[in-house]
Formats: sequence, structure tokens, C-alpha cells
Amino acid sequence: IKMGRDALFDLLSYHGLLIRRSKRRVVTTHSFHWLRKYPNLIREFVPTAPNQLWVSDITYWKINNKDVYINLITDAYSRYIVGYHGAPTLEAIESIKALKMALNTIKNISNGALIHHSDRGVQYCSSDYVKLLQDNQIAISMTENGDPLENAIAERINGIIKNEYLIDYSLDTIESAQQLLNKAVELYNYDRPHMSIGNLTCRQHEFQWCFCGKDGYAEGTVGNNRM
Repeated sequence: IKMGRDALFDLLSYHGLLIRRSKRRVVTTHSFHWLRKYPNLIREFVPTAPNQLWVSDITYWKINNKDVYINLITDAYSRYIVGYHGAPTLEAIESIKALKMALNTIKNISNGALIHHSDRGVQYCSSDYVKLLQDNQIAISMTENGDPLENAIAERINGIIKNEYLIDYSLDTIESAQQLLNKAVELYNYDRPHMSIGNLTCRQHEFQWCFCGKDGYAEGTVGNNRM
């Protein structure tokens, strides 16, 4: 019987055969603050090309009794992780490092053509983060009611990176954690197939779009370092 990973997990869940991991909750979103919060622009939006919608989130990873906070920015169309950074704190400057990496993957984005969607955490509402988005003519969208479904793709990618690539490693330093995160993201982007994109890898899906000449693709918006 041939069956994909997600279908297998659905089947096991239906028959009550999955073992749930006990979870230690670490808060990564602090949304009760005075900074400006932006409306949700993507309620009915479905991207049809790369660099129309980026989704961003922060998750944590436990190493040697310390938490490493992983900032991830993902292209919602291809599922390609365009920016990431592991850090010992939740300071906005750490999220900005992931955003700058993402910005280095694109070129020639017209005003408002790309939406950046996140939760309402203080990092994403900070003046420096907002300014960097605005300086690059990127529209800002945020969740409004705290429902994980408002940022479902980002939540899904968090789980994949943590539970498929990082969970089995025991590390001592933030430097070694960042090196492993680099490898995990590379494997995820280039080797892992996704049922949601026709069992292609993220890179294959972007390649297919770029070279099939489908209507609506903004030519030249994907940088060479994503190809």
C-alpha cells in the first residue's frame, strides 16, 4: 500500500493510534502592548505565485536547559523558508535578522505586491521591523483574534522544523544550534516533499512555477539564491 506521510498520520489518528507528546508551553507571542497592530489582509487570499505572501512566526527549541527562539519566514505559495534565525532571546533585533535574510532572496517587488503576515507579537509591531517592511514596499498583515488558524502555514512549518529535524539532537551552545538549524532548513527546502504542492519539494515547486511561464508570475521577483 502506497500512502503519504500526512495520510498515514490521519489514518493513525482516526483509529486512536497516535501517541501525543507532552508539551511544555513556552510563550513566544506578547501581543498586549501599545504598539500599532495591523489588520488581517489575507482572510480570503490564496497566493498564486512566489513572493505574494510571506508568513512569519517564532517557535522555541530546547537545548541544554536553555531555549533557542527560532524565527521563520516562509513563502506561503511554495512553502520555501526564505528567512530564519535562531537566537537566545525574543528581542525584535533577532526577528529582523530573519527578515533581512528573506529580503536578500527577492528583487524587483512592486509596491504592495508582497504581503508579510504574522501574529501581533511585539517583535513584528516594533518600529524597526515595521520600517524595514515599509522601506521595501511590503504590505503588513497580522492575525486579529489569536486563533492559530489565522497563521496556519507558519504554525505548520514550525512543527515540521522542530519535530522532524531538530527534536532528536542534544546541543550545548547557540552556535551549534544555529549550525544545525542551517542544515535543517536546507534539507527542508531542497529535500522534503509536500502533499499540499503535489509532492514536490519547495525548490522544485518554485522551479516549476518559474519555468512553466504561468500567468500571473512576476518575472524577476525570485532571486538567484533561491534558485
